[in-house]
Amino acid sequence: MADDLSAVAHFLYEAGTLKNARRTGWWTADVNNPESVAEHSWRTSLIASVIAKLEGADPARAAFLAVWHDTQETRSGDVNHLGKKYSSSADPTAITADQTAGMPDLLAATIQDLVAEYEAKETPESVCARDADKLECMLQGIEYKAQGYANAQRWIDNSRGRLTTETAQRLADELLAQGTLDWLREAMGEQPSPPTT
Repeated sequence: MADDLSAVAHFLYEAGTLKNARRTGWWTADVNNPESVAEHSWRTSLIASVIAKLEGADPARAAFLAVWHDTQETRSGDVNHLGKKYSSSADPTAITADQTAGMPDLLAATIQDLVAEYEAKETPESVCARDADKLECMLQGIEYKAQGYANAQRWIDNSRGRLTTETAQRLADELLAQGTLDWLREAMGEQPSPPTT
């Protein structure tokens, strides 16, 4: 292989910073140690594959889009919705172009196309990946609320209200009807927890 991979290696180090980059919106909800962008992106990718499969879209493509949906935050930081009201200049496609500069052309074009597809919100896979992003935020909010962070309810409600696919809406209803440890109780053969209000 003749291509220089130094820019790819640089990006892999850069992407690793997302393991330490916290999702800043949760601080507004008084969450002391919120999840990282990398943790959010991992579960978003998993959820995207589930939604896409059940929606008849390509689950691998949806997960691929979701993997890359927040990689720009190595440079822009995680700007929450309030922050975006004041700082809208961080264009994900422009950041991605900078991040992929110097990479082999085929790889750079693939990554840039993925981010552009996600941002355009036009393909079934991008719609599923975007719903996965919202559903993961809602799910994280449910988990934070169960840990005693009552202010997470705002994120639960807002995320639920922005879901567009039938599958994501049905999954949201199911998540809201369950306790966060019902999966463990079922695996152990125990009774589920009573529903919360």
